[in-house]
Amino acid sequence: MVIPKPVFWRDSRMPYVELRKVADGRQVCYAPHSHTQWSIGAITEGQSTFCYRQDRCQVGAGDLVLINPDWVHACNPIDNQPWAYLMLYIDTQWLTALRYRLGLLKAPEWEDIGTAIISERRFYLGYCDLAACLLNSQESLAVKQAMISEYLADVMLSVEDEPLLLPDKMPGVLRELADYLDENAIKEITIEEMCLRCGYSAGHLIRTFKLHFNLTPHAYQVNRRIQQGQRELKQGRSIVDAALSAGFTDQPHFQRTFKRMIAATPNEYRQSSVKEKIDTAAHK
Repeated sequence: MVIPKPVFWRDSRMPYVELRKVADGRQVCYAPHSHTQWSIGAITEGQSTFCYRQDRCQVGAGDLVLINPDWVHACNPIDNQPWAYLMLYIDTQWLTALRYRLGLLKAPEWEDIGTAIISERRFYLGYCDLAACLLNSQESLAVKQAMISEYLADVMLSVEDEPLLLPDKMPGVLRELADYLDENAIKEITIEEMCLRCGYSAGHLIRTFKLHFNLTPHAYQVNRRIQQGQRELKQGRSIVDAALSAGFTDQPHFQRTFKRMIAATPNEYRQSSVKEKIDTAAHK
């Protein structure tokens, strides 16, 4: 049996949104990871486990999952049973501006959302209609833009009152270390260098960092590298160039790590970008 490949939809005229469609998720297994975008997914068939920071639960057809930017998560099949899903990745700055215009933020600065799961039928059906609209090459740009804005405004207005439970306040030295790793993601930074920067022992650093970021410092850095690789592939860069730009001198290592965290090969991800460029050129 041939497992359908994941489909990625993008449009350069709407750079703030990306859609992923997986028709059969039995071969889709994620390592814990995060995205720079805010994301919202819909389970369209079957069931899966949803791990979100320290929480773990089961979600099924009709459920929506909401994931804050940089929050570690993973969604995987249960006992190799069939399941399918759609996932929208929304640029954080764009969504921040939308929430601010709606009067949901006091300032145009991102605030995490407490809601993790929505099971209300109307939001699920609206999500499926939105995905069908985006995937429809015959639909106009204006309709797609209006539909994404209207749907997300409806969702944002419904979830803003949910409480947000967070771990204890993060030590400033950890935030500084994370910022340093962000700025130097493609460099090899040893645990010894990290310890010198924050004054922690290796064991204490790993435990404390994982408490606040849900990843070890090394996994955090690898996650950032893969995000850099995604950005390069979206621009149509070759897999070799994307790997080098993301700090991987070994292309097979990049491909294995990318597949483990994105549940798609770099080529599958890149092909959607190349196709989008061809389709856009054809409509000019």
